[in-house]
Amino acid sequence: MPRIPSPHASLGGGLSLFVAPSEHYAGPEVFRMNYEVLEAFGQIARERNVDKQLIIETLEAGLLSAAKRRFGTADHIRLTMDEELGEIELFATRSVVEGEAASHEEISLEEAQALNPEAQVGGEVVEKLHFADFGRNAIQTAKQILIQRIREAEREKIYTEYLEKIGELATGSVQQISRGNVIVNLGRTEAVMPVKEQIRRERYRQGDTIRAYIAEVQKTSKGPQVILSRTHPRFLEKLLQIEVPEIYEGIVTVEAVARVPGERSKIAVSSTDNRVDPVGACVGMKGTRVQSIVRELSNERIDIIPWDPEPEIFLRRALSPAEVRRVERVPDEQRLIALVDEDQLSLAIGRAGQNARLAANLLEEWKIDILSEKQYQDRLARAERMKRQLQDDLSGVGEKLAEDLSRYRILTVEKLARTSLEELTKVPGLGPKKAQNLLDQAIALVAEKASLKAHKPIADASSEEGKSEPADGQIAKPSC
Repeated sequence: MPRIPSPHASLGGGLSLFVAPSEHYAGPEVFRMNYEVLEAFGQIARERNVDKQLIIETLEAGLLSAAKRRFGTADHIRLTMDEELGEIELFATRSVVEGEAASHEEISLEEAQALNPEAQVGGEVVEKLHFADFGRNAIQTAKQILIQRIREAEREKIYTEYLEKIGELATGSVQQISRGNVIVNLGRTEAVMPVKEQIRRERYRQGDTIRAYIAEVQKTSKGPQVILSRTHPRFLEKLLQIEVPEIYEGIVTVEAVARVPGERSKIAVSSTDNRVDPVGACVGMKGTRVQSIVRELSNERIDIIPWDPEPEIFLRRALSPAEVRRVERVPDEQRLIALVDEDQLSLAIGRAGQNARLAANLLEEWKIDILSEKQYQDRLARAERMKRQLQDDLSGVGEKLAEDLSRYRILTVEKLARTSLEELTKVPGLGPKKAQNLLDQAIALVAEKASLKAHKPIADASSEEGKSEPADGQIAKPSC
């Protein structure tokens, strides 16, 4: 006679499933079937290292689903668990009927009295169910539900885990390249580094070890999708934290970072300790600290500058290596004008405007203009001419109002005609009535000019082209 295995199957977490001997299903083969099913559940649970509550909830859902598939309904079936013994059992409450039972919710009087001699028609009996009652197909359904629930729980756990890691660095190995996207194995899950998050000059091969910034975690139908980046400004900041102990300890603070990934970066740093030079701490002895980061970023050039709370001073430093003569703050505007010598203008703007863009990104709350002294004086003179013209064209516009209008970039009759009454009343000294009067004058003048232009010879009309108001661009390019 074959050996009968133990009636307990461990599920981990202090739980086991218990199979009691059955009068209806006697014999080692039936007992072995029950045991094998339980062991299958137990093995899944142990391998996945799931918690106790998930085992209970999942097993209950799986077994009730199997019962419904086997018996057509599971409304009359309940699951019980003994916390102390860690045993889970299933019971069916069946109504006693005369004659043959029409469904599993019913039981004949004869069968009922076999379970309980005192059973009567119209009453109920409680019957313990055994796994053999379900059949192998129904048990397979329960097993699949268990696997699915565990998989969903694992996905949710990974999603929560990496959601908390956004803003940190991750190290993994390149698994494959798919349509330019780099798939990275992080151990417990896969991550993707899209093309836009890659440093342009870098090339990746399968098996390469890669370090990147966790920029985002998305929920998808296939599980959590971790998005990595090597172009994010904070990737550079995190690398600095690793290389510079003073940053990790809070002595040196990274105030702002601007990057053109793989080409050039600017980092503004400050120190909470007057004895510690923040730039020197980041550069390191003979540049050792910053050079290790440069190598990590494929020789990206890194400028480290001291931060200053005064935007004028900070802009002068941000535009290095160009020498800035002075910085003008435009009244009533969040705008700074950096004035440089003619021979420093191209250096301040940089190749394809790179140096100017990086400086503007460091001072992201400000609009930045970069001009030579001559360009600046020409701009002022032109603005003065336009303000005088505005006074000549419109009645009721004096020197002070013309100056106030210029601060709102209203320097021409055409610009005034395009301005809404709501915007115009924001100008100091302009109430609704006076603002409407100015608008009416401006609109009439523009219409008159358009009428005159339509009757001019083509040569005369073309000569008017190019006479436009100053551009509102943030960064002035050098005049040719």
